[in-house]
Amino acid sequence: MNEKKLIAIIGAGESGTGAAILAKKQGYEVFVSDFGEIAEVYKRELSENSIQFEEKKHSEDTIFQAVEVIKSPGIADKAPIIKKLQARNIPVISEIEFAGRYTQAKMICITGSNGKSTTTLLTYHILKNAGLNVGLAGNIGKSFARQVAHENFECYVLEISSFMLDNMYQFKADVAVLLNITPDHLDRYDYKMENYIASKLRIVQNQQADDVFIYCEDDPETVAALKHCNLKSKDYPFSIQSKPVEGAYLDNNQLIINLKNQNQFTMSINELALQGKHNIYNSMASGIVAKVLELRNESIRESMGNFKNIEHRLEHVARISGIDFINDSKATNVNSTWYALESMTTDVVLILGGVDKGNDYNMLKDLVKSKVRSIVCLGKDNKRIHDAFEDDVDVIVNTFSAHEAVNMAYHMARKGDTVLLSPACASFDLFRNYEDRGNQFKKAVMEL
Repeated sequence: MNEKKLIAIIGAGESGTGAAILAKKQGYEVFVSDFGEIAEVYKRELSENSIQFEEKKHSEDTIFQAVEVIKSPGIADKAPIIKKLQARNIPVISEIEFAGRYTQAKMICITGSNGKSTTTLLTYHILKNAGLNVGLAGNIGKSFARQVAHENFECYVLEISSFMLDNMYQFKADVAVLLNITPDHLDRYDYKMENYIASKLRIVQNQQADDVFIYCEDDPETVAALKHCNLKSKDYPFSIQSKPVEGAYLDNNQLIINLKNQNQFTMSINELALQGKHNIYNSMASGIVAKVLELRNESIRESMGNFKNIEHRLEHVARISGIDFINDSKATNVNSTWYALESMTTDVVLILGGVDKGNDYNMLKDLVKSKVRSIVCLGKDNKRIHDAFEDDVDVIVNTFSAHEAVNMAYHMARKGDTVLLSPACASFDLFRNYEDRGNQFKKAVMEL
């Protein structure tokens, strides 16, 4: 291999495979290495593109010849291969960093602990319906690098996780959105909130005066962090507690967006497709993006009214014997579960549990006391859930499959109740991922 042109890619999922295809197109020698098993669809694609790859090992002699290494976001910096690369001063970057070099498209980048996927999809929906030549990528759908290799979009809406931000250096968001900062993935950040906050604030790095930053003025962690941030871009806050001069706010149940030199946008929150307090924030963020891009109010209003939310995010599955079943499997942290419970208007049988990422369940206590009839644990180790809520609900039971959890919840619920799967935990103890957990939940509900 030509040492000057070798790019090594660690991880061969959607992100890694997309990066490999783009690197090959840009004339690099490419070597893909995955310590686990590579899915057949990606092995076939790498072979068809004449890209060398390996699985179930890392051939360090080859990888260490690379001028640069692209790391899939799921691989932690503390992984042995990454530590060895860093010790050799071989640059390790994200797929987003790499792909950003090869497109002139406008970058609309959305991050936050909660609401990223919903806001990203809503923003994409608004822009696409307005006729923009727009791509959707990042932590969602087809990889950004794959699309840069094959498509010619004029702008991208990117869902950016903290894991992606950690290995971004020169990449710049033209429009950056930070929805909120709440404890999540602290296992990846040495259990230090300040490390996680620093990661999220990388969304504004490299921004200049003609770029835009959109953030929630009601989020205390964001506001506190911004006091120590040398922000160069034009900022637009959104709030339901105050009325910023420029940005978005509520006035008598009207969502208002004010930007200088533009017609004011107004829309009743009752007409929004996304209901619930947390979704008002998501709609505000997306609406500001649309106004920054100078889209017509009528077009924005229509899109915000007809948007269909994503699977596994407060997804209504069925009503059986007067009991509603809601799939919120994408709620993999405590704050997401808080939002789900906050939006409930009935008594709840709550299905919780999975791989605990260092959760602090205290923030759920008041909502559990006021809304939750009983808790069904779905996970291998449920001790921390029992410890947290044993004084707040009458019944907590353990289950070890979606089928068992659904049946137990169905028998515990009463007519008019909601059975809510909102686990507050990752899914990897019993399921492949949160989609698998949500799909098994839905299948079990339909079998009742």
